[in-house]
Amino acid sequence: MAARAEGSSHSAPDISVRGLTKRYGDVVAVAGIDLDVAPGEFFTMLGPSGSGKTTTLRMVAGFEAPDEGTIQLAGVDVSRLPPFDRSVNTVFQDYALFPHMTVQQNVEYGLMVKRVKKGERRTRAEEALEMVRLAGYGGRKPSQLSGGQRQRVALARAIINRPEVLLLDEPLGALDLKLREELQIELKELQQRLGMTFVYVTHDQDEALTMSDRIAVFSGGRIEQVGTPAEMYEHPATGFVAGFIGTSNIIERNGRRFTVRPEKIRLLPADSPEGEPGTVRAAVYLGASTNFVVTLANGGELTAMQQNLETSSRDVREMEGKPVRLVWSPDVEFSIKEEER
Repeated sequence: MAARAEGSSHSAPDISVRGLTKRYGDVVAVAGIDLDVAPGEFFTMLGPSGSGKTTTLRMVAGFEAPDEGTIQLAGVDVSRLPPFDRSVNTVFQDYALFPHMTVQQNVEYGLMVKRVKKGERRTRAEEALEMVRLAGYGGRKPSQLSGGQRQRVALARAIINRPEVLLLDEPLGALDLKLREELQIELKELQQRLGMTFVYVTHDQDEALTMSDRIAVFSGGRIEQVGTPAEMYEHPATGFVAGFIGTSNIIERNGRRFTVRPEKIRLLPADSPEGEPGTVRAAVYLGASTNFVVTLANGGELTAMQQNLETSSRDVREMEGKPVRLVWSPDVEFSIKEEER
């Protein structure tokens, strides 16, 4: 990794933003957020389109100027510095490779601009390509590579400059599901080998849960919650987080609002002495599991998930229209607050 800027604090977060705000006319894209990212962390900004996550990343990168607030990298205020004066590199979804250059030339490009000697450029480019499992591909053109290989080249080009922080803007979004899942694991392994801080933007909850040390969930230009994947899934702070990260049942009872995940709810026979009575409205077969949508006798609906240990799709469809009872432990209920806007 690159040496930290002179005068910076070794204990400072790699990224620290305070009161960060960005407006586009009457639209507030980012509404005064505070956020810290620790050195060596895989940190994910998760949220739907228009939630402010990409605008935040672009302000950290220097591609957008904040209207209010500050951005510090390793303790140094960079709020008004251009991108090339910040120790960050960005990887985009569209790879942004030079089609007329070889893979080796693409990876070396940043070092060439910095006037690094040819021998060192070649050595470092070969090391970077080996890190992303593309050793021996240096002589090919981008057009001769698959989408996943082109994204690995873009990663190699980004890490060769040894930035303090690597920013990744939905880099796997253009890939098919199987390849995306493979590269999620590779990205996390690469980040751990490098010990580099990764800040990753995605709208895909599974990506966030798979790779992240911590996640910030964005909505409407604000941060709803920050926490580890387990914290976000098991203890969502708001209804938005509960609904956006996985499927969740939001229940209001006796003046209390809480959430229960579908896999925590058990289906019992209708003559069971415990649980809430209801009727299976729909059984959604998902291969390894089935989601049962149950209309409660007292009003409302809950979704329960059950693993298909010995059942087939025909068996679960036969459950539709049948009475059941739903039961769960109070230990899996987590109170959530109303979103403030």
